[in-house]
Amino acid sequence: VTGFGILQKQTNNTVILVDYGDLRMQSSKSLAVRIGIFHDFITEKIERWQITDLALETPFLGKNTQTFLKLGYLRGILYLLSNRHDIRLHEFSPREVKQSVTGFGGAGKDQVARVVLQLFPRMKAPDKQDVTDALAVTLCGLWRGKQL
Repeated sequence: VTGFGILQKQTNNTVILVDYGDLRMQSSKSLAVRIGIFHDFITEKIERWQITDLALETPFLGKNTQTFLKLGYLRGILYLLSNRHDIRLHEFSPREVKQSVTGFGGAGKDQVARVVLQLFPRMKAPDKQDVTDALAVTLCGLWRGKQL
């Protein structure tokens, strides 16, 4: 499951939630097929919403190295698409994202989700925190915006 969030900053500095959700891919499909699905999904979002900036969270190597490697493939797609579509890419550590959104770099996922849902009260609470995590990264990118 990959969460995503698309925000738009207005001239008066208000933030509008444009689109959000998650991309679920069947693990029974080959890795090459899933990477292609991810590429097409992100390309459609870029073209539909005329994306100018992408915000990513720096990965950390957990217990599962295979997951870390697969995440690297998807990140590579994002780097490629940012180059092809002239999109600014911003990257933040999990601590930076949590600090930016909650005011505390050691906040838990539930605290991050609570703040995101407070900021966007019309948003339906997602089943998983992938969506609120993605929106937190997007907010951090909007507020801090350091370019790679």
